[in-house]
Amino acid sequence: QVQLVESGGDSVQAGGSLSLSCAASGSIFTTCIMTWYRQAPGKERELVSLIGTGGRPTYADSVKGRFTISQDSAKNTLYLQMSDLKTEDTAVYYCAARPNYALGTMCDYWGQGTQVTVSS
Repeated sequence: QVQLVESGGDSVQAGGSLSLSCAASGSIFTTCIMTWYRQAPGKERELVSLIGTGGRPTYADSVKGRFTISQDSAKNTLYLQMSDLKTEDTAVYYCAARPNYALGTMCDYWGQGTQVTVSS
């Protein structure tokens, strides 16, 4: 069973930056789609960004140009660099390893979440 542990959540002012990390207990970056989700109070969980096994990132429109997803396979760590934070970015951020249907891998691992709070 793979474990994902997020860190880096904090309280910042609007316009600030944060970097989230997600440490995986196993080597899954070559077999799973690695993602960041977030869930704001009273809202559904939404996909923020993903990076496929080929390393190509995808972003939600709401974070394009402000967030950057990356991974260090040698360290089994996924990152989310967030800049120009807005109050609407306030949420619990989750790291998740999702299925790679092209490879036939049925990954379904989630971290416990890390809180990001952006104040005006």
